[in-house]
Amino acid sequence: SEPVSCVFATTTRDHPIHLWDATSGTVLAQLTTLQLRCTYRAYDSVDEITAAISVAFNPDGTKIFAGYNKCIRVFNVHRPGRDFKQHSTLKGNKEGQTGIISAIAFSPSHTGMLATGSFSQTTAIYREDNMELLYLLHGQEGGITHVQFSKDGNYLYTGGRKDPYIMCWDVRKAVEVVYKPDFCLVLCITDTVNGFSFHPFLPMAVSSSGHRRFQAPDEEDDNFHLSGIFHSISAVFH
Repeated sequence: SEPVSCVFATTTRDHPIHLWDATSGTVLAQLTTLQLRCTYRAYDSVDEITAAISVAFNPDGTKIFAGYNKCIRVFNVHRPGRDFKQHSTLKGNKEGQTGIISAIAFSPSHTGMLATGSFSQTTAIYREDNMELLYLLHGQEGGITHVQFSKDGNYLYTGGRKDPYIMCWDVRKAVEVVYKPDFCLVLCITDTVNGFSFHPFLPMAVSSSGHRRFQAPDEEDDNFHLSGIFHSISAVFH
């Protein structure tokens, strides 16, 4: 109901986090153009922009949590630029979550709890206020690509690449897998689906897809050449 709050965040390779105005779109040649509100930038040790691998708003929409290699950076939504708080996912004795933080989700029950998935095949559950590690979950066969809480916040679902199972964890005791259904969701997308998310209260969802395509080598050149990078975002209603 408030247009100023109708925004979404994106991250992509070699770019900062972008915050987009979801109500400013105009249709041009069947494509919708959106207004860029602002950007949030993180830098590496040589002062070059480092891209976030995952992003998520906290429940009240005041902060953006972004996943990087062995750390999470927290940006104030109302303070764009390069100001952020950094939290290492590893402690001094090397305990904690290693690898690239590839997925982030907050509990919808407003318990101040968030989950992070890593390409190191682990899922961690933290407190939002001080990033205290509550649980470290093992069991996925591949790197975590998605984490999602149930609507009541009692269960956490995790999925990984090259892993046919989506694991269900009871976050009230989070010591073992409750169950792991094996299923496949078929979408009308003729490409690699690398992201999927349901709207929090409307009967709709959105998926992202795309990958690099290479030209086959010819007789004179044995090397593969990039023919293009294709990507798309699709809305699904049900």
